[in-house]
Amino acid sequence: MKTRALFPDPFDALAGLQQAMDTFRSSGWLTSMSGGGSYPPLNVFRKGDDYIVITELPGIDKSKLEVQVKGNTIRLAGTKTVGTPEKASVHRRERLAGRFDRAVSLPVEIDPDAVKAEYHDGILALYLPRAERDKPRSIQIG
Repeated sequence: MKTRALFPDPFDALAGLQQAMDTFRSSGWLTSMSGGGSYPPLNVFRKGDDYIVITELPGIDKSKLEVQVKGNTIRLAGTKTVGTPEKASVHRRERLAGRFDRAVSLPVEIDPDAVKAEYHDGILALYLPRAERDKPRSIQIG
């Protein structure tokens, strides 16, 4: 006759807990409540030797935006404000507000003097030319 333990296997309990935590973390519930993730969202494209960054910054006044370029890193910082109508109480708040600061590294050095920035309808486009000193050179063999 085989005897059964009165208590469940602790390793099964730990495995179940780990699985539950993994499911919870991957569900997106926590990030949607805390505003996690990278802000602002952006796409980076390569065009020849140069790069283009397109980012969404809806509702942000361009006077409250900072763009910095140093070496191969670009930095986007600013403040997003969300107003509330006068004499209104907040029933639900999902729109994020406050200060943001994001740095992104590119695989090449950028020429900061030739960077161009355009901002229309909440979309920021950065044109980031590769620095001449970072471009590969062809060497003639004598």
